[in-house]
Amino acid sequence: MRVSVIGSGSWGTALAQVLADNNVDVNIYGQNESEVNDILLNHKNSRYFNDVVINENIKATTNINDIICSDIILLAVPTGAVESVCENINKIINKKVIIINVAKGFHPVTHERMSEVIKRNIDEYKLKAVVSLIGPSHAEEVIIRLITVINAVSDNEEAATLVQELFSNNYFRVYRNYDVIGAEIGVAIKNIMAIASGMLTGIGQGDNARAALMTRGLAEMTRYAVYFGGKTETFLGLDGVGDLIVTCTSIHSRNYQAGYTIGKNNNAKEFMKTNKTTVEGIQACKVIHEEAIKHNISMPITEQVYKILYEYKDPKDAIESLMRRDLKEE
Repeated sequence: MRVSVIGSGSWGTALAQVLADNNVDVNIYGQNESEVNDILLNHKNSRYFNDVVINENIKATTNINDIICSDIILLAVPTGAVESVCENINKIINKKVIIINVAKGFHPVTHERMSEVIKRNIDEYKLKAVVSLIGPSHAEEVIIRLITVINAVSDNEEAATLVQELFSNNYFRVYRNYDVIGAEIGVAIKNIMAIASGMLTGIGQGDNARAALMTRGLAEMTRYAVYFGGKTETFLGLDGVGDLIVTCTSIHSRNYQAGYTIGKNNNAKEFMKTNKTTVEGIQACKVIHEEAIKHNISMPITEQVYKILYEYKDPKDAIESLMRRDLKEE
């Protein structure tokens, strides 16, 4: 079984190591030659993990054609790059493959979920299945082999089982989940809530406020996903409350860090103008806000985060707006 990982960043490297630890033949493709050489020659990815030594059996390349012989291709790229990467893959592969997606978000224009983007851009006769490997996880912990538990999500049971078995070991456990809609929506919307969580901390709010945010945020995630066909029970699991907790509370979360910076400044204008890191919740917020208006879905937290990010409303004023909403039953 040959697996190619597209993307030499933190998550691609961490997942490649999980596979290498399980004696799977894994090759990372990256465009950054220094990162690829660091992995290949020094058995490190110093840009993301400093001096952490990674499994020496991980191969790395800057030649995209090296993926031709792969049985599985894992996409470890930001959501905005998934479409173009799939277009390039489609030109190269000449046999049916399983595509594993780890991006959490939506197409910025069509608003499609990632599995939908992949299926649209890979010819049907070349695509065996799409599996999303998603859940509460940070690369910084996986790379040093701290215990992590996530889901293999797919509408193809055989493919989900294969991915589950390939990745599972004594520090990385994978469950199966077949609610593709609910799981993909859940892990995307929680990034919006993580931005909000960081904002709360940044402006000086405490644990009570963050507990309320996560609870009501979970209600929003569930409400939105169920409208589009997701299952309520998914949000009591790893791709719902699990991912929400880790992303809303961890300093490893880029979404939380972005929110914290915005909260400290009590305004998003400077951050939005200068930020160069991938903060998936920013684009997800725009998509969810537009779809919620279109379908008349109540998403009050998302609405206020949108106003902070795109209309530069002060976070303190946004919190006031939420707290002053009409009183109602939970």
